[in-house]
Amino acid sequence: METPELIRRKRDGLVLTRAEIFDFVERYTRGEIPDYQTSALLMAIYFRGMDRRETADLTEAMLRSGRVLDFSALPQAKVDKHSTGGVGDKTSLIIAPAAAACGVLVPMISGRGLGHTGGTLDKLEAIPGFSPRLSYQEFHRVLEVCGLALGAATEEFAPADRKLYALRDVTATVESIPLITGSIMSKKLAEGIDGLVLDVKTGTGAFMQKLENARALATSLVNTGTAHGKRVHALITDMSQPLGNAVGNALEVIESVETLKGRGPRDLVELCRELTAHMLVLGKVTDSLDDARARYDSAIASGAAMERLARVVAEQGGNSRALEDYSLLPQAQFEDSIVAPEDGYIAGLEARVMGVASMILGAGRERSDATIDPAVGLVFEKKVGDAVCAGERVCVLYSNDRSRVPVALDMIRKAIAISPDPVSPPPLVLERILHAEGAVTMAE
Repeated sequence: METPELIRRKRDGLVLTRAEIFDFVERYTRGEIPDYQTSALLMAIYFRGMDRRETADLTEAMLRSGRVLDFSALPQAKVDKHSTGGVGDKTSLIIAPAAAACGVLVPMISGRGLGHTGGTLDKLEAIPGFSPRLSYQEFHRVLEVCGLALGAATEEFAPADRKLYALRDVTATVESIPLITGSIMSKKLAEGIDGLVLDVKTGTGAFMQKLENARALATSLVNTGTAHGKRVHALITDMSQPLGNAVGNALEVIESVETLKGRGPRDLVELCRELTAHMLVLGKVTDSLDDARARYDSAIASGAAMERLARVVAEQGGNSRALEDYSLLPQAQFEDSIVAPEDGYIAGLEARVMGVASMILGAGRERSDATIDPAVGLVFEKKVGDAVCAGERVCVLYSNDRSRVPVALDMIRKAIAISPDPVSPPPLVLERILHAEGAVTMAE
């Protein structure tokens, strides 16, 4: 079909066939369809949407545009986790080694942070010498030796998504659930996985700030993964305040290691335990979430999960001694404290503002080609629900460029809310979507 007719059909709300979708993705990836026509089709999809079958077909077409990894020679179940992004979200560094220690293989391909949200690769690269850029053969070897591998997507990995996302980013078509689904799932399915746990964030610091939008995205992701024969669970989780206490790459590595050593903050431990449990169920290690949670606890208590992280860091060229001696990680020169102006209870730590403040310090990037400073960031000593006295420290700001500090300090102060009355911390896991068709199980 000629491209103008394809655009016209979607503009008018008609359903595209599998052949039409595959033909479009193939021709655009080869450079045979110009950006202006592709932009028109993306905008038509943005307004008209796609049904479940169209979304599954789009995902597969993007998936097939590049290489699909094959780990079928390894007998264990292959299960990964994906987060839609948040502030202080370092769960991958904890649950990948924990799940591997419990018996599943975790072939994790991660990305970099952009805007106020952090990226797993940026955190890993704060470890001296660590390299996520592995050939397929190297990735396979590390996965076999360690039970997990932590890599970066190469250019042969879903190239259609790379081209389409760059265009979506400059045509105001990013916020489309079918297009988001295709982007996420094409890359995850290309990992050669059997199962996938999705952490779909909602709240002020999340991409999907409204719960109903997060639910729609989670349902679309689960439906699409199921349509491709994969076992998929989605958890919708709170991102109204930063996750854990640390925001910033080296700081988050330290907090991840402390969590693997059994000393993590309550909310981070809770979420990592839950995500890992779902990974173990999808990997058929056990059919009971309660048993899976107990296995996570055992892997932490025994040191087995920490040992897996140290092993994979060493196998990928990193200095594993930095996981014991934090002085080997990047260090910030300056430290500033933000204290409570009055007695009360922490009622809010605006996640998006905290993420932007951290980015201003240099911990994140506004453009994909920007350089980040792995040493800088924030550490919260109080979280929502905690009692606080006037003059007591709420947040510590770590920096290397003093000129960036005043703006960040002002933003953070304004983003801290204190109530005179006790405040209950928000529930962390809001909903679980464990089946196709959009079936929702409310969190306990």
